[in-house]
Order: sequence, then C-alpha cells, then structure tokens
Amino acid sequence: MSENKDPHVPQGTQGVKFVYDFTEGNKELKDLLGGKGANLAEMTNLGLPVPPGFTITTEACKVYLDSGDEPAALRDEVSAHLSALEAAMGKKLGQADDPLLVSVRSGAKFSMPGMMDTVLNIGLSDKSVQGLAKQSGDDRFAWDSYRRLIQMFGKTVLGVDGELFEDALDKAKQAKKVTVDTDLDAAELKKLVTKFKKIVKSEAGRDFPQDAREQMDLAIHAVFDSWNTDRAKLYRRQERIPGDLGTAVNVCSMVFGNLGPDSGTGVAFTRDPASGQQGVYGDYLQNAQGEDVVAGIRNTVPLADLEQIDKKSYDQLMQIMETLETHYKDLCDIEFTIERGQLWMLQTRVGKRTAGAAFRIATQLVDQGLIDEAEALQRVNGAQLAQLMFPRFDDEYANGGKGAEQLGRGIAASPGAAVGKAVFDSYTAIKWSRSGEKVILIRRETNPDDLDGMIAAEGILTSRGGKTSHAAVVARGMGKTCVCGAEDLEVDTKRRRLTVNGHVVEEGDVVSIDGSTGKVYLGEVPVVPSPVVEYFEGRMHAGADDADELVKAVHRIMAYADRVRRLRVRANADNAEDALRARRFGAQGIGLCRTEHMFLGERREMVEHLILADTDEERENALKELLPLQKRDFIELFEAMDGLPVTVRLLDPPLHEFLPDITELSVRVALAESRKDHNENDLRLLQAVHRLHEQNPMLGLRGVRLGLVIPGLFTMQVRAIAEAAAERKNAKGDPRAEIMIPLVGTVQELEIVREEAEQVIADVERTTGVALKLALGTMIELPRAALTAGQIAEAAEFFSFGTNDLTQTVWGFSRDDVEASFFTAYLEKGIFGVSPFETIDKDGVGKLVRDAAAAGRATRPDLKLGVCGEHGGDPESVHFFHEVGLDYVSCSPFRIPVARLEAGRAASTSAGSDHR
Repeated sequence: MSENKDPHVPQGTQGVKFVYDFTEGNKELKDLLGGKGANLAEMTNLGLPVPPGFTITTEACKVYLDSGDEPAALRDEVSAHLSALEAAMGKKLGQADDPLLVSVRSGAKFSMPGMMDTVLNIGLSDKSVQGLAKQSGDDRFAWDSYRRLIQMFGKTVLGVDGELFEDALDKAKQAKKVTVDTDLDAAELKKLVTKFKKIVKSEAGRDFPQDAREQMDLAIHAVFDSWNTDRAKLYRRQERIPGDLGTAVNVCSMVFGNLGPDSGTGVAFTRDPASGQQGVYGDYLQNAQGEDVVAGIRNTVPLADLEQIDKKSYDQLMQIMETLETHYKDLCDIEFTIERGQLWMLQTRVGKRTAGAAFRIATQLVDQGLIDEAEALQRVNGAQLAQLMFPRFDDEYANGGKGAEQLGRGIAASPGAAVGKAVFDSYTAIKWSRSGEKVILIRRETNPDDLDGMIAAEGILTSRGGKTSHAAVVARGMGKTCVCGAEDLEVDTKRRRLTVNGHVVEEGDVVSIDGSTGKVYLGEVPVVPSPVVEYFEGRMHAGADDADELVKAVHRIMAYADRVRRLRVRANADNAEDALRARRFGAQGIGLCRTEHMFLGERREMVEHLILADTDEERENALKELLPLQKRDFIELFEAMDGLPVTVRLLDPPLHEFLPDITELSVRVALAESRKDHNENDLRLLQAVHRLHEQNPMLGLRGVRLGLVIPGLFTMQVRAIAEAAAERKNAKGDPRAEIMIPLVGTVQELEIVREEAEQVIADVERTTGVALKLALGTMIELPRAALTAGQIAEAAEFFSFGTNDLTQTVWGFSRDDVEASFFTAYLEKGIFGVSPFETIDKDGVGKLVRDAAAAGRATRPDLKLGVCGEHGGDPESVHFFHEVGLDYVSCSPFRIPVARLEAGRAASTSAGSDHR
C-alpha cells in the first residue's frame, strides 16, 4: 500500500490510507481498490477520458464489517478528497445553483453480481434540482435525474421494494398513454418525484435525505453492508471467492447520457465474448443513463449503429478499445457514456467469456504477439475445457423454440446433453442398451449396485441428491450427463414411471436431460456433438485444413501444457475399453484398476461360493474358478496399456456387497418356509449375510483385512496378475504391473501381504521361466497410514493416496449419508466453500498427504507417489498435488485432458509464469 504524500489529506490509524484518487492507483491494486477502482485508475493513468473521482479501499470495508462502524479517520479522508474533487470541478457537492453530482458504486476484487446496485446522481435535492435545470437548460433532464436518484437510493440504500417505484413509473406512462420513460415531460417527472418521495417516507419511515453529504455517506455504508447480503454470499460460495476480501467503494463525478439525442450510454466488448471473434460488439442506448442498457428498460441498438449516430464518438471509442485491449492484452468489457457529444469511460475490466471464446482468444493473442504461450495457458482452465467436451442440445430446441416440453428442473450435476428411453432399474438399462436402445436411467437416488446401469445409460436422472451425491460423482467420473435432485419429479420405480405436474412418463417414453442447466424435457431434443471430444478421440485432426478453429486452439494449448507439466496423468480404468479410451485421451498409465468391478454380473455367484465356503477345499475350488477369469481381465488390460504402468488394487469392498439385500433375502426365506419349500442355498446365504452384516461397512471388513481373513483371496489375485504379465511378455508385450494393497493402517499388515505376494510372484517366475518386475505398494487412505508413512514406506515401493476414503476418515463423514443430510446446510452457512469430496481439503486431508509424502520419501527417496481419488481430476486439487511433489495424478478417462491442462498450468505457475 503506497504512502500518502499530500499533507492536506489526512491518513488513518498508523499511517493506513483509506482513500485513493483515481490518479493514484493502478490495475495491480485490485486487492486494495477492487477491480473497478483499480481499472478506473489505470484508464486515468493512460490519459483516457475518465470522470474525476476517488476510491475508498477494501481495508476500510474490513474495518467497518469487523467493528460495525467506519474507521475513525475515514470521514476526514473522504472530506479531503471530496474537497479536491470539488476544486477540480469548480462546484460543490449538492450546491444549490450548480450542483456537483456523484455516483457511488461497489467494486470488489472480483466482479460480483450479488453486490450493491449503483446509485447515480447523488447530490440532487429539492433545491439543487432547480440549479441543475438552470445550468443544463433542460428541466426534463433535471427532474428525470432526480427521480432516478430517489428510485435508486430508495431501493439500494433504504431497502424500499423496487417494484413500488416501477409501479408508480408504469402508472405515469399509462396515464400519458406512452410506453417509454423518455416520453414523460418535466411536469410529469416532477409529479413522479413527489410520488417517489412519499413511497420513501411510507416504506423507509424517513424523508428522502436532502443533505448531499448524508446521501453520499449512507450510500457508502450501503456498499459496505452489501458485502454480506445473502445473494453476495451465495455468489461467493458458487465462485469460491473468499469471504474476507471486502469491497471497495468508487465515488465518481457524474456525466450524463440522458441530456437528449446527442447523449447516451453503452456497453462494448473488444471481441465477441461468445465466440472470441474480433469485431464491433456491444449495445448503445440514446438519451439514457447509467444502468439503462443492462436493465433493459428500452431496446438498445447494436454498437455499430453508433457510427451513424455520432461518428466522432464512435471513432474515438474504437481507438480507445484498441488501446485498452493492447494494454490489458485481453478481451475488455467497457462501459461508456456520451454527454452531448463528449465520450467518457466509466469502467473497463477483463471481460467474462464462454469456454470456447477463452481458448480462441488465448491463441489469437499469441498470434498477435501480445502474450506468450505460458500466459495463454493461464488464460484458460480445466473447468472451461470440461464444458467444451460435453455434447449439448440444439439451442433452438432447448429454449423451447421448436416445441420442446420441459418437465422439470433439478441440479446440473454433470454437464452434457443426453436423450433416451426412460428406464427405472439397472437391469433394464443394461438389457435395452445391449439391444441397441439409448436409455436414461431414472432413480430416486443411485447406489453402487446401479453402476452397470449407469454405464449402460446415456444419462442419469434422480429426484434426490445434490452435486456430490453418488449419482453426480460417478457420472462426472464417467463423463455421463447427470441431473440430480429434481424434486418435482415423483419417481415410482415399482410402477416404472415418474409423474410431474399431471404428466406421467412411463418406462420406454423418450426423455432428454441437460446436465449443464438441470432441465428435463419430454421427448427428444436434438444433440450437437462436441468437436473437442472428437479431437481427443482421434477422429478429428487439428492439423486438417477443415479442422474447427476451436479444436486448433485446444490442440495448441494442450500441446504446450504437455510440454511444461511435471505431473504425469494416469487413468482410473477397470477394463480394456476404458483403458484404450484413456490412452487416446492422453493417459500415461493406469493409476487405479478397481478389481471389485471385475466381480459384478455373472461372476457375483462365484464370489458367493467363496463367501459361503465352509472348508478349505470349497474355498480353493471357488478361487480356482475365479483365477482364469481374473487372469484374462489383466491380460486385456496389460495389452491395452502396453508399455505403460498399470496399478492394480486388490479387492477392497465389504464382502456383504456381493450378497443379496438382507431384507429381500429374509422375506424370500420366510415365504419359502411358509410354503414349506426350503432352499438350502438361500438359508446359507441368509446366515452369511447375518454373519457379515456390519453397522458401518466402510470401517469394517474390507481392503487388506479381507486378504488377511480370507486365505488365498489376495494370492489368487496376485497370481492372476503375475501370470498375465508373464503371458504378455511371452507375446513380446511390455506389461508394467504394479500391485496395490488397499486400506493398510500399519506396516505389519503390509509386510504379511507383501511376503505372500512375493512368494507367489517367485513361483510364477519359476513356472513360466519369465523374469517379472512387479512393484508392490499401498494405498494411503487412512489417517494412521498417513501418520506412519515413514514406517509403511519400508515395505512399499509406491504410495497412492486414496483421497476419497481419506476425506471420509479424516472428517468422520460417510459421503453417501452426509450429502443427503447436512452438506447443503454446511455450504449455505459457509462452513464449506466447496465440498471436500469435490476439491481436496488442503488444511486437513492435504496436510496428511503433504506430511506422508515427505515422511515416505525420507525413508525411501525413490518412493513413487500418486493420487487415485476423484480429486486427481479436480483442477484446484491438481495444483495442490503438483505443489506437494507427487509424481502423478489418476482420474477417470473423461477427466484426463482436464488434469493434463491443469498440470501444465500448475507447472507454469510455479515457474513464475502465473498471469491470472
């Protein structure tokens, strides 16, 4: 923070300066002056026509929010800067015969739609409005400005319902039989001012303030208060903006766009924010003030029309736009006013844009020599890339233009567009899918048993759950479109239908779901495919003459990200099909093969045989039955990922997941007994279910505990891996298998399983005559494992952090339970800025990862470190994993490009090239 050199401008406590003139700041001071104030200062420094003014800092706001009152020195500082402004303008705030008028605007570091609306024309009163009318020579303009002040001030500062002002304005227009406010004359506007003041008196319990300084001070306090409004807090949570930044306040001398046809106001973009194309983009409105363009009170004209309306101002604006884009080296969003032919710049900022525009603009700016590739990489992010990868509905249909009937709306849980026949259970989804039908799996909520159905379906729709529900997490991981929590939809799985607002959707009816908006439609809405996915799949080449411009931009940025990134990116994949797709998407191996997914479907009965085995012979027979199937799985996987590492996690889930539901089975047995039709296998199953039933299976018999309690289970899997690797080597392949032992909490567990595994591997080497190099490591997913990582590293060649379970065990959360119960409340109350299952909790789970990585490498310097939880594909988490020195991240195939991009951005940032 720079020191105040002017002896006439007082300083705050301990030399802190709370107010900056526009001539004092610059665009680098966004933390202190907010985005708006910093950019006004920057434009002033560039010599652009900016009305004089000053900015009250975010530090003043923080003091106000912490103490409930403004800093003691603030009033004197504001008075000094106001006096300087009055001297520069040659008139005083609210002066009766020739008033200085100012606007008061909020301006946080980040653009926040939830902040306070602008208040224009501060300084007008019953007396000064007369002076304004005389000085401008326009009574209508003066009374129009006054009614605007009372309306804005009443709504924004005094909390009066804005509809009351709008209703009074509408009645005035109706009385004159006109449709726009510009058709009201001075006398009618004067009557409207009287009406507006009565509304303020009635609703706010006080008269509209006639003292200009009181108006300004109240508006400043209203800006401070707006930082903690519900809508501002909601926006900050959605955008992950810290709640302690505070907002700056900008006080700017007024310029008027409502002085007649030679005046107006507009918004301009230096490029099209939708496509990124260069050109003249924006809107202009003659004889209008401030917020009129964005408020939509009258139809605007395209910015290009300004050339015919006022060529001088148009040419000057075009020159300024070029100056700003060259200076900011980015798309700029500009607000301007023309006052009787004089152009004034009211605001500029780096403009928001669509995902496609972000990639196009970044590469365009490289070609223009304005930025380098490192900075281009920082101008895009993984969330934007993910948006570009999902298919989307044809806008004409999705917006109702061609008869699309919207059934309801839920939470946009996983982006994309999906169309298919409604099915209400996984069995039907699989059956119909195999017959070539496209289906949408509709459930109240999903669970692990629905996995096959979710894989078979085009999309998933649930009436319960949120963005972190099972359906949402799994769908995002698979790249499936998902809409969750569509509460208006009543899902009846027994009768195989859903009802909503009188509509009944039967099984087989076609529905369409939009995972980008949460909208659910009856019937088929046409889908437009994503060219970016076609590119990653290898079906579209960026170098082709007819290649899409967006694809070329994505290719260039991805190529640079791959060149600079240190983190390798692997895939979570359990079969050859997923592995091949992951490889096309740029995976450098498999970081997690979940073998439990190999025991679903027809093989489930074989696992039942293993669980029900009463003797060693029965157990060995069950394992022999499973061995060749497991071996075939691994052969296919090693062939698909030939030459790349494949980390295979040994069986992890609780055994009860392979057995029938206890209630369903109990009913079946009871009914059989009532008919005296006993089924010996059902009775044995029921006994096994009761024996294995756990109150909290997530913390029960699973992971390494299974391998220690059920003899031969893990050794069968290790043998299958080793034999598959040997067979691939004999076929001239290059298998690089890594065996991961799950849920280890103590080094002794790992040592026992490792010793047995090494014996099996040695036996396979003797039998096949093939030398095998199979790495043995563990999954760090329990706090104790992280805390004793130094000991565990003595028996592990690699660690893979299972951040999903590590998050559950650190927080004491069962994800499936808490998401449905109190997560929403925690997010609303700001306890979470984002779900810790979505982005890693750096202070808790992250600290364990950081410390475990350091301790593990202190014991074993060559210890390979990776992460295989879903956090491996989360952009913010990828940056953290880069920072703590992991070797790779692993994520679902669809998220691999996102992880590659973010790994490149993380490397570029840490190298000092962060231009965000």
